[in-house]
Amino acid sequence: MKKLISCCLLLSFSLKISAQDRLTGLPFATRSEVIAQHGMACTSQPLATQVALDILRQGGNAMDAAIAANACLGLMEPTGCGIGGDLFAIIWDAKTQKLYGLNASGRSPKSLTLAYFKEKGMGTIPAYGPLPVSVPGCVDGWFEIHGKYGKLGMEQILAPAIRYAEEGFPVSELIAYYLEGNLRHFGNRYPNIQETWAPGGRSPQKGEIFKNPRLANTLRKIAKGGRDAFYKGEIARTIADFMKQQGGFLSYEDLAGHTSNWVEPVSTNYRGYDVWEIPPNGQGIAALQMLNILEGYDLKKFGFGSAEHIHYFVEAKKLAFEDRAKYYADPAFANIPLETLLSKTYAAERRQLIRDNRAGVYTAGEAGPGETIYLTVADGEGNMVSFIQSNFRGMGSGMAPPGLGFMLHDRGQFFNLEEGHANTYAPGKRPFHTIIPCFVTKDGQPFMSFGVMGGDFQPLGHVQILLNIIDFGMNIQEAGDAPRIDHNGSASPTGSPAEGTGEISLESGFDYAAIRRLMEMGHKVSFELGLYGGYQAIMFDAKNKVYYGASESRKDGQAAGY
Repeated sequence: MKKLISCCLLLSFSLKISAQDRLTGLPFATRSEVIAQHGMACTSQPLATQVALDILRQGGNAMDAAIAANACLGLMEPTGCGIGGDLFAIIWDAKTQKLYGLNASGRSPKSLTLAYFKEKGMGTIPAYGPLPVSVPGCVDGWFEIHGKYGKLGMEQILAPAIRYAEEGFPVSELIAYYLEGNLRHFGNRYPNIQETWAPGGRSPQKGEIFKNPRLANTLRKIAKGGRDAFYKGEIARTIADFMKQQGGFLSYEDLAGHTSNWVEPVSTNYRGYDVWEIPPNGQGIAALQMLNILEGYDLKKFGFGSAEHIHYFVEAKKLAFEDRAKYYADPAFANIPLETLLSKTYAAERRQLIRDNRAGVYTAGEAGPGETIYLTVADGEGNMVSFIQSNFRGMGSGMAPPGLGFMLHDRGQFFNLEEGHANTYAPGKRPFHTIIPCFVTKDGQPFMSFGVMGGDFQPLGHVQILLNIIDFGMNIQEAGDAPRIDHNGSASPTGSPAEGTGEISLESGFDYAAIRRLMEMGHKVSFELGLYGGYQAIMFDAKNKVYYGASESRKDGQAAGY
């Protein structure tokens, strides 16, 4: 739930905030980095982190461990992910010394047309219910990764999640909070939700043991029957029948025809570091566009948290997000001028629009024709996986097929219903996606695998982490603990236009002198609760041959290695 604090309170809340007194590190650092030789896993749930390490110790690789951890998180953090959603991954394959990208997002129902929404008088696709449901790509993504890289069998990989689903696990503090809010929101609006996640009549509280035997049974079928058990078997028929009963359009044929795609990650070089993202239909290139613009400023000279740092960051974000709203979509349906959008020349042109001392309002450039979980795992062979998976809008659409133990996502809400837009709804089309994994190489070798989950905030999170490390000299734990900047008000992929200069939201810890200067520049500044993402990261130290791990202090997660 949002809680805006008026600017008149900035004076009393903008004191420098630090963690407890530490002998080393920056004042806001919550802990040291974790350092290990043989393997590292960073997830938002300590139990899932331990499962990933167990898989590595059993002889699995980083890809096996990432799948196992994701399966556990679908059970333990149903408020952000699950097999009813989509996933994206960037994988460093130690054998070929190359990066590979996976787009495991699903497509819209083929029987649902733009005309249907027009006939119903809808200007946007609803956030919940049957209409925003697209094909869930997660399970196919697991099997694509496993088919290309897996060492252990899927029954062994999914065994920990199945065991935890049957025997139960203690619910963590933050997830108990999110579950209560989600279940209060859904109430009795849709079937099968209460009996799955609140079988005792209320959502599980912190420390209480929660079981999901329905999900255990579903995962067991997937482990034994493979991806076809989900997309072509009894599970698919249950999903399709339920969606029809609820007035939806997702069909058995939609599920049976689903495929993931291996894609070439795209990159830009930022001060000697190559930063890699998955190309659209996701928003990863917004981070690359922002970095290209910011490369023209000496941020190190200005210093972290200065008015100049925040101002240029926000202005770069506005410019990138205007392009995001105009161009980012499913490349099978839209001509996306990627080469132009990612060029240094285009960034220089856009940078000229930024005024040094004034907040701006921008439109998209002329570029030529045309809640979530994040986890990362590295193994002793040198493989590294950057992995993100989501249901969207917390638990998803509210559509929980009977007896299966999971909820379907509502990613289709992000389609535009305006004809002629790049992201306009069409049958069999992938919607615009917010979830983005990131990877950084230096001189052709792996440097860091990381991500920052959190809706529209994710490109902002990626850029802030990189600025903190590259420009401001922080280690990877400090980079995640540092106070964060959000900005709202740029145009959205559903077609909503930008309004004014938008609003900067800041976490505690920024100096009031900088905040006052931003106000003098014409920026609106506030504090806001809970919208600053969730970060995990692994950095490889090529000199010492060790991994450094970091985990989000704002979540319940853990970085651990051995």
